[in-house]
Amino acid sequence: MKTVHKALLGRKVGMTQLFAEDGRAVPVTVISAGPCTVIQRKSADRDGYDALQLGYDELPDGKRLNRPRLGHFQRAAEKAGKKIPPCRHLVEFRFADCDAHQVGDQIRADVFEVGEVVDVTGTSKGRGFAGVHKRYGFRGGPASHGSMSHRRPGSGGATDGARVFKGTKKPGHMGHARTTIKRLRVHMVDADKGLLAVEGAVPGPNGGLLLVFRAGTAGPRPAQPEEDE
Repeated sequence: MKTVHKALLGRKVGMTQLFAEDGRAVPVTVISAGPCTVIQRKSADRDGYDALQLGYDELPDGKRLNRPRLGHFQRAAEKAGKKIPPCRHLVEFRFADCDAHQVGDQIRADVFEVGEVVDVTGTSKGRGFAGVHKRYGFRGGPASHGSMSHRRPGSGGATDGARVFKGTKKPGHMGHARTTIKRLRVHMVDADKGLLAVEGAVPGPNGGLLLVFRAGTAGPRPAQPEEDE
């Protein structure tokens, strides 16, 4: 996994439009970004790589977390010397400059600037079981009377194989997949309210979890609680 320079977790609020300086109406997606708390620092000496583990969506009571996860946040609070509320989500990023952040620090929406280009990763909307028309955009069969293959997928490929070859486009489950939309321009940053507005659409429904990082860098991977020595 490549390093990232700026990264943040957030939730999709919805879509609206903003007016650019030249009068154009720009469709944007509003993201409730951060604040994200640094829960753990990974080091090359101990873990083999440098990374920061960020927590998002605080759970003040912590009732929905098991004891190992609660202990993970308690160790982070002891190391930071201050109270760190448990978080619903933990995600690990390999920051280019991990030394710039300490356990307990918070990263907010103002880490990004207006005009900056970002990549947004989320889980696309689930569409359930879909046919080839909706799933892959097949053109379909004859529409006249007498035809019995209006929306059927047609041939499954060569018959000498006596099987369906892997990768053949067939009806099946559509959506609910990890999706990344690249190179979206930031049009608005509200640090007080923790909001970002990026041009265009992003994956997932309103309220869905999103990962925002500066364009041209790789996304994160889910983090596992580990005891920090």
